[in-house]
Amino acid sequence: MKQPPLPLEEAQDRLLALVDPLPIERCDIAGAIGRYLAEPLTARRTHPPADCSAMDGYAVAPHDLAGPWRVIGESAAGHPFTGACPAGAAVRISTGALVPAGAGAVILQEDVVRDGVCLTRSSPDAPSGSRHVRSLGLDFTEGAALLEAGTRIGPAQAALAIAAGHKHLAVRRRPRVAILDCGDELCPEDEACAVHQVPASNGPMLAAMAAGLPCDISRLGPVPDDLDRLADALAEAGEADLVVTSGGASVGDHDLIRPAVEAWGAEVDFWRIAIKPGKPLLVAARERDGRRQIFLGLPGNPASSYVTAYFFMLPVLRAMLGAANPLPRLITASLGAPLGPGGSRREFLRGRWDGATIVAQPLQDSGVLAALAASNALIDRGAKAPPGAVGETVSAYLLENGGIA
Repeated sequence: MKQPPLPLEEAQDRLLALVDPLPIERCDIAGAIGRYLAEPLTARRTHPPADCSAMDGYAVAPHDLAGPWRVIGESAAGHPFTGACPAGAAVRISTGALVPAGAGAVILQEDVVRDGVCLTRSSPDAPSGSRHVRSLGLDFTEGAALLEAGTRIGPAQAALAIAAGHKHLAVRRRPRVAILDCGDELCPEDEACAVHQVPASNGPMLAAMAAGLPCDISRLGPVPDDLDRLADALAEAGEADLVVTSGGASVGDHDLIRPAVEAWGAEVDFWRIAIKPGKPLLVAARERDGRRQIFLGLPGNPASSYVTAYFFMLPVLRAMLGAANPLPRLITASLGAPLGPGGSRREFLRGRWDGATIVAQPLQDSGVLAALAASNALIDRGAKAPPGAVGETVSAYLLENGGIA
């Protein structure tokens, strides 16, 4: 008996259960950007390694904040003052410079008047209690746990790793991704498209989506609706960790992805999900040389292909890279225009979010690209949802879709 389409979350759970994180490798900080920590990050040093100034001003003894003082030297970043700072003395200090021995407070330069080596308060009202000192280990101490495994490494995480004494980080190997679009109607040369053809745009679109993560992408196709040609293409993708096809996953006479992937040696885990657009999604896996390869057969309509790639292809890649949270995150927004009642399936409406309100595109046909290109969010609309009024709160997923500030 034919199984009913799976709910989105169940389908995602089943897919991610098939995914094994890729082997661990160590790479330099620059090569780790955009990847995920495969091991927790622990501090190898203390930061700051000594008390240092948080402001430009004068270092004085912590109990000597009223003045006057005699300036006895300077502590600059990278060039510390080597003596001590007793009561009645002050040391000119710059931001980031070490606080001299005996000093424990910094008086801001705008709160004092200097005449040669004589230093006094600029006015009786000038603040006198601020320390403006970053104490030893304020940021972290040696041995401290800084980041958990599964954390994505961005600019701030890279800076933290360097400050913590790391030159290399443990990450997962970059996934190898093969992307194949198929269909007799696809034309590889846009300028030469006949009236019965369409440009092969899904493959480049999916490759661009995958390129937002650190992976190695190969493009195959377009391949016509022919089992032998599909077999050749899948054989060419034999070393990929993830094979993604677009088109041919439905139930028509020319939809050959399922028999092709079964002949390739993969076992179908599920087929069809209860969302719109994107119902005819096929998920399969095969064991090869001690590792599991994942196969995703996405629908051919461009909006359907994009939406299913967003909810399935990108999470698979994040999971292979070791992400702690591979699934996309929901936000809430207020409707900026009314919505009609929901249909029989859960829908993901292409929409535009301006930071506060969200408006669905007027045209939601899964074959149109202009509405998709004008969108930066997907509105999550439940099956048979009641009409939505302006100002009503809805759930949505943000897209990194280019073109929209």
